[in-house]
Amino acid sequence: MKIENQNKPHTLTTEAKPVKSPKSTPAPTEASKGTQEPVQGTAARITQWFAQVGVSLPYQGLRTNSIESRVQKREKIAAQRKLNNIERVFEKALAFCIEQDKNERIDPDWFYNFVCMAEEIHSSSMQELWGKIFAVETSRPGSFSLRTLLTLKQLTQKDAQTFRRAVSLSSRRRDDTTPKLLSGFYQKPSMFALFSLRKEQQLNLAVFGLSYPDLLSLMDLGLIHQTEIESGEWPMDTKFEWRSNGQTFNLTANKNGTTLKYYKFTTTGAELFTLVGANKQEKYLEALKLTLSSAFTID
Repeated sequence: MKIENQNKPHTLTTEAKPVKSPKSTPAPTEASKGTQEPVQGTAARITQWFAQVGVSLPYQGLRTNSIESRVQKREKIAAQRKLNNIERVFEKALAFCIEQDKNERIDPDWFYNFVCMAEEIHSSSMQELWGKIFAVETSRPGSFSLRTLLTLKQLTQKDAQTFRRAVSLSSRRRDDTTPKLLSGFYQKPSMFALFSLRKEQQLNLAVFGLSYPDLLSLMDLGLIHQTEIESGEWPMDTKFEWRSNGQTFNLTANKNGTTLKYYKFTTTGAELFTLVGANKQEKYLEALKLTLSSAFTID
């Protein structure tokens, strides 16, 4: 935690017993029948996937096809796929057109890097996200760094869903652009109770759909910082406003030596945070307030 200011397997064998009158070969059982179909089904799916990128085995097509013609076919399919992807991103971007805040132009290097990456985005949901990024960048150049685009390009749909859950559980303090996943608090023992146990409470985020492996995944992707953070001590009797998915609450420390514990979004995570819509998490917010109420006045 860092402080931040404000069995080896054995083989089972059986002994074969002679059959008295093997007059005929037994018919295959239902189990043996079923073993072939999944294999064939899997082979068909594998073939279909590779066909989408213009790849087939010689016995699956015409043997007369030269290597040159097969290469040309693959290149054509790849070019068509890239064009289709970028056209969809373009279409999504137009749907998100917003008024321009700055009289500035997008950095050409940023634009061509964006196009090269967006050409490889295939799912509709991710194309929508990339379209939204371009619309925002057009309105406010500099909103998204190339590092953020590279991180986003690595995200699978599962990663995106995990990040969305993190966004839905996040909070931001007023005038602070970096979201945080509040998880609990710690109170330093007073001088008159130095040998008492430290007072702290922790909220289990897994109860609300964000497990520790999910947090580790977001850390590996560079969307949240690697360790849980402990804030600096909060001044006593000073109210601080927080916002969580449109809901506002105020925290006032009841005693000195009180700190908040949280996971903090990285710069990349904070940039992508602005693009992700999330549902309100009433139960999480209720549980968070209940956890913090031992150390803070909440209104």
